[in-house]
Amino acid sequence: MLSATEFQRDVEALSIGKKLPEAVYLHRDTLEASNPRLFNFAKAVSQALKVEDEHWNIVKLSRRQFGLSLLHYPTFFSEAYPGLVKSISVDLTKLTHKIVNYTDSDNPPILHRKELFILPEHPQFNTFRTITIEGETAGLYENTHLIGFKASWEAHITKHGYVLVDGRLFRASMLQDNESLSIDRHKTALVRHSLSAPMKFLAKHGFLSGNYSVFDYGCGRGDDLRELQCHGLDALGWDPNHFPEGDKSPADIVNLGFVLNVIEDKHERLEALLEAWELTQRLMVVSVMLANDEFIAQFTPFRDGVITSRNTFQKYYQQAEIKSFIERTLDESAIAVAPGIFYIFKDKVEEQQFLSRRYRRDKQWKQLTRPTQGDKARLLVAKHQALFTAFWQTVLDLGRLPQMDEFEQLTDLKTIVGTPAKALRILLEIEGREEYNQAVEQHTQDLLLFFAMAQFEKRKPYTRLPENIKRDIKVFFGEPQTALTQASELLFSIANTAAIEQACNEAHKLLPASLLNPKHSLILHKKFITSLPLLLRVYVGAGLQLYGELDDIDLIKIHITSGKLTLTGYDDFEKAVPFLRERVKIKMAEQEIDFFDYINEAKRPPLLNRSLYLHQDSDHFHKQQSFDKRLAKLFGTTDTEEILMSRAKFEQALSETSKRIQGFQIVNVNVSH
Repeated sequence: MLSATEFQRDVEALSIGKKLPEAVYLHRDTLEASNPRLFNFAKAVSQALKVEDEHWNIVKLSRRQFGLSLLHYPTFFSEAYPGLVKSISVDLTKLTHKIVNYTDSDNPPILHRKELFILPEHPQFNTFRTITIEGETAGLYENTHLIGFKASWEAHITKHGYVLVDGRLFRASMLQDNESLSIDRHKTALVRHSLSAPMKFLAKHGFLSGNYSVFDYGCGRGDDLRELQCHGLDALGWDPNHFPEGDKSPADIVNLGFVLNVIEDKHERLEALLEAWELTQRLMVVSVMLANDEFIAQFTPFRDGVITSRNTFQKYYQQAEIKSFIERTLDESAIAVAPGIFYIFKDKVEEQQFLSRRYRRDKQWKQLTRPTQGDKARLLVAKHQALFTAFWQTVLDLGRLPQMDEFEQLTDLKTIVGTPAKALRILLEIEGREEYNQAVEQHTQDLLLFFAMAQFEKRKPYTRLPENIKRDIKVFFGEPQTALTQASELLFSIANTAAIEQACNEAHKLLPASLLNPKHSLILHKKFITSLPLLLRVYVGAGLQLYGELDDIDLIKIHITSGKLTLTGYDDFEKAVPFLRERVKIKMAEQEIDFFDYINEAKRPPLLNRSLYLHQDSDHFHKQQSFDKRLAKLFGTTDTEEILMSRAKFEQALSETSKRIQGFQIVNVNVSH
């Protein structure tokens, strides 16, 4: 038997399990593998109480007192959120126990985050992790006090508009079963309480400003449509089950949101994509559900997808697979906006405008300095300060002289000074050429990046160019072929490891913050991407063609020799020690993307030496730098290199020194908050 002290020490030393302030929960097999002594102790307790092995499978180990509970969740492996049947709580100090039976209860306690109860190598670990991800994405875990019991959990799911199907959360519109042998497509319609993800991206990119008509192909019950119409948008839709009377109307933007997933017939799926494209006048958005092979394997195969327990068909895709399908079918480029969401532009001028905005740097230019008295030109500028300031900002923003449609006060400027060129000469005399030359160089690079990405994606040559891009080409390159040739040379250079290494070394010297692992990689915060040398901007841009945008990503790792790009997102990057939440590895040569989610919070690796990725002018930089030095000294590491450390080792190092982290301080464990 264990003493109370030994019990507490062993419980705190556990590196796995669902850890709450008062207890640690594990599956009995996990406890046996991770701490045989605790397992044998728990088993001895069960034998003393004459509890059969098959009547307990979860162990609750107290962190506050000498006690444990033997819990029986018979559907632990078969249900997404299993209910408790019996609980036996044992007080080992008083040698008493209490039994609570939930066999006849309609509202038993239930389990969440089941992946925390088992070992990562367990066959169902990734399935359990997927269930947790969906719950988090749906916002179901935000108020934990609402989800502990079956009735409140089911009400919580319903309130958010979801239903469970084979352990997966769906925003399903119908709960009743149907014994028909045919596929029940109508059950896949979504009930939304906010805009769907594809619509949110359209809003983010300015496509829901009211200047575009929208048609929702496969609109389900029309929740997106109602929201768009409430905002005064010209939005219509059609759905074969819920709105078959709707006209299939051409529109500027056609949304094919999560439709291809639920069509079991390949030819019909193809027809849906082609028909939606036929209705598209400017932009089509295609969205699908993604899943890996391991998750798909648990379902009954049907054609090229699976059948769910509610008799619905689901075709789960991988990112590269759906991109390839769209491009083969339409013979058009599919632009990744996010995992599972793609833009396909019919209006190629619109496509170029979208992409040029994507590759253009945001600039913050200095205001005009106030001129001194005595100089005629300076006095002229001083007299019309607001006009000249606006003109100068526009010149810097464009990198060239603006045309009438690009600067609305151009007529006033001509009246005062004669020509825009003369106005620019005056301003260059006052301001100097440094900022202007920098603007020209940056716009030249942005345009080269735009053309390089077009070639990387093998987009068809544009027959028409937007007027602003035509003007840029004429000013910066003279003619389009010069720009295309330079962009092609630049694109081929990303396969040159020597050139990439040189660019990484150069970037490390020039960037406000970065970490160089010589001969291996360069790590930087995503906010510094546009400050990279042009070759590395192309390298990163090529990787992001497959992934999409970086909304949930914090750091970028450019691999020098392997042709890979690693993206990492953290639970809260502003903390002194953030913990890794998501890692994405993009293999550019193979055009493959691997996703790694760290759902088990107890296993999220720490990001040490965060100050290496911060600008010296950023908030808390000096606090972070000082903290990093103290932590490195405590751990016996360095504060100038990338430190890869497991969560278990990190916690152990703090425990061995009786320290904990509080804000940007390292304090003794007995210091109160």
